[in-house]
Amino acid sequence: MQTEPPYLRIATELRRRIASGELSPGDRVPSTRAITQEWGVAMATATKTLAALRQEGLVRPVPGVGTVVTQSAAAHPPHTSARPAGAPVEPGLTRARIVHTAIALADAEGLPALSMRRIATSLSTSTMALYRHVPGKAELIRLMTDAVCGEKPMGPVPADWREALEHAARWLRAVYARHPWMAQAMASITRPTVSPNAMKYTEWVLRALLGTGLTPFQMFHTHLALFAYVQGLAMAAELETQAEQDTGMSDDEWMARNEPHFEAIAATGNYPLLNTLFIQDEFELDLETLFEFGLRRTLDGIAVMINETSA
Repeated sequence: MQTEPPYLRIATELRRRIASGELSPGDRVPSTRAITQEWGVAMATATKTLAALRQEGLVRPVPGVGTVVTQSAAAHPPHTSARPAGAPVEPGLTRARIVHTAIALADAEGLPALSMRRIATSLSTSTMALYRHVPGKAELIRLMTDAVCGEKPMGPVPADWREALEHAARWLRAVYARHPWMAQAMASITRPTVSPNAMKYTEWVLRALLGTGLTPFQMFHTHLALFAYVQGLAMAAELETQAEQDTGMSDDEWMARNEPHFEAIAATGNYPLLNTLFIQDEFELDLETLFEFGLRRTLDGIAVMINETSA
């Protein structure tokens, strides 16, 4: 028997507290740390719990306060996921229009803020009208992902495998730059999104590796390693954006506030190499610089594998 994931079980309990009035609008919900302590789960599970409640519109992050209740669960009745037999289709409302609106909302507010109710409000229609075109949020996100991956063609595959893989990495990074929520939407490697346009990317990369002497196993894992690298940095950028929204502080402001703590730790003398590194004025951590450095080292590693295969 398949058991319910822990984060869904915890979300159900928090939803019950909200619906019963135990947690009222404006009240703080348990933080990720509090959830880990109360339920004995990992921090990642606690984070997914709050993300699920944010997606439903039940809670929202408030800078300097934490995550608070936005409205009672009673304001979010369950929706049917199937289109009723013979139900009329609202004139002017199409699946393509819904997907386009959802992408625009996710671009502006992030994937956790996206809900069928929010989309319906933007389209000045009822939530039920959306379900006549899209069976649910999961399918909507799949459609959004496919649409985004199909925005710009990758072009012909260069003859040189390294040039091709670099192009693929930069193409994917550009997708994430235009739509930061995509890093979260395509987070699972073992459960990939069923998207024809995303599969075109995979096919393109595999075609670039033909003739290198790599086995099918090596080719596919090379594709996944490169994909995971680009996605990982995209997720990092998205988390930094979310952190700025949650705290209300820029990176410089956050560093200024925490600098005394770092200095106190550094003063212990236990981290001489870190001290040497960070006192250099020219050193500045930047995700773009990190991307360029990591991409070249990743391609260097792939080159070693290809050379060993052809030796």
